[in-house]
Amino acid sequence: MSIQAINVRNQFKGKVREIIRGDVVSEVDVQTPWGVVTSVITTRSVDELGLAVGSDVVALVKSTEVSIAKL
Repeated sequence: MSIQAINVRNQFKGKVREIIRGDVVSEVDVQTPWGVVTSVITTRSVDELGLAVGSDVVALVKSTEVSIAKL
């Protein structure tokens, strides 16, 4: 599935600025041209996406939820 297929209007391209890892969940800060977007996702997802500082990602914002997709 491509990112275009995801039905979320607020998509912000950026780079991972910081990852604060926890045992179960991690905080991922994404630097975008409009500021920093923070997502709390499972640490397993961080590992499966291969996220690291500097990774190109898209922050997908819907209501109070922020999702991350690796580019």
